[in-house]
Amino acid sequence: MTGRRRIRSTFLPRHHRPVRALALAAGALTAGASLVTGCGVVPGTTGGSGDDPIKVMTWAPSDTGATNKPGMPAFAEAYARWINARGGLNGRKLTVLTCNDKNNGVGAAKCARRAVKEHVVAVVGSYSQYADSFFPPLEGAGIPYIGGYGVTNAEFTSPLSYPINGGQPTLLAGLGKELARDCGNVTLVRPDTIAGDELPVLLDSGLTTGGHRAAADVRAADDASEYSAQSTKALAGSGSAKDKEGCVVPALGDRTSTFMDSFRRARAEYPRVRTAMAMGSVDQTEIDASGGASGPYEGSYITGWYPVASDARWDAMKKVIKEEAFDDNRIDSADAGVQTTWIAYTVFRKAVESLGGGEVTADSVRGTLNDGLSIPTGGLTPTLRWPRDTWNATNHLASIGFPRMVNANVTLQVVRQGRLVAAHEGFTDVTQTLRHADID
Repeated sequence: MTGRRRIRSTFLPRHHRPVRALALAAGALTAGASLVTGCGVVPGTTGGSGDDPIKVMTWAPSDTGATNKPGMPAFAEAYARWINARGGLNGRKLTVLTCNDKNNGVGAAKCARRAVKEHVVAVVGSYSQYADSFFPPLEGAGIPYIGGYGVTNAEFTSPLSYPINGGQPTLLAGLGKELARDCGNVTLVRPDTIAGDELPVLLDSGLTTGGHRAAADVRAADDASEYSAQSTKALAGSGSAKDKEGCVVPALGDRTSTFMDSFRRARAEYPRVRTAMAMGSVDQTEIDASGGASGPYEGSYITGWYPVASDARWDAMKKVIKEEAFDDNRIDSADAGVQTTWIAYTVFRKAVESLGGGEVTADSVRGTLNDGLSIPTGGLTPTLRWPRDTWNATNHLASIGFPRMVNANVTLQVVRQGRLVAAHEGFTDVTQTLRHADID
């Protein structure tokens, strides 16, 4: 059977399954949770209008055994200190509540219920893979979710979501599109799970659109502690091409570094094979820790949502870090989570400024964004705009289940001499590539 099917987001750590899309919950959970353990607040009074502070929340997991993003709430706190030192937003102080969702649904729901109880006007620049836990309380209270990490499908379907990137779907589709031009044989190594079953669809959408045959599919146990057999199989398949370098794509989430340990040992016999992966599987910190220029990532292609960290367009964000969080080792300007939080707060700031002296509430913030406010991000993304009618005929991504996706652009980076640098300038739009992501 052949036909197009909706693609589910699969940018998940091991042991987790993709979160299904959510409809707007009429019977959403009500507020009423007590103050959540693990949550903090940038000092300041609370309030709703007039001269009271504008209150938002940023959440992410930290101190867990899975994916951790402590830099996101830490940067949000630094941003609040920075903006308040410059007069605040429209003359009002910004109060940032933070919360640790602890990488579980209970924690995510507690964070969301606290956001409702505290009357925040938005959740900004956050990470959680438990959309089925946090979206119902937010939707019930009408609180917009601005600039999530793109880790769940619901972030591209909920009418209260304002995503700033295209999540894992764009990264893999864009990677396939780039590898179609530069690689010989391509092999995908991915978890043998329901979530993993979606990965070949996304990668192959880019490969086949670029005239390349689909990638060979090597599966691995979800809880594997080493990948010797998979490394050998992937290298043998990718290394058989004579005309171009072969490419191995590990898509194993937080197990990618474990795979690369096995890959390094098996690679000596296949010098013409390089690796390629999506941002999130590796970052500059991991490249440094694995040996830099002498490590296994040297020469790897990596797709990201934004320009490389050394790009001058990040200077404004780095200024905030230098002035307000220079000694905070949780915050890394090269981390895609921190970068996402910076762009999300840029969106929020522009939305508040567009209201002038008017009341700043969840409804008014949502209203100005829905009215088609165009928000430039200094070239870090295309100009962002979320039209109210996201299911209109001109939204080419609605048909495959992404009605809220307004930025399907990716960048291609490469590891050279141990540093992530731009492989070529500008963005690659993968809208049409995603539209042709079919599965037999």
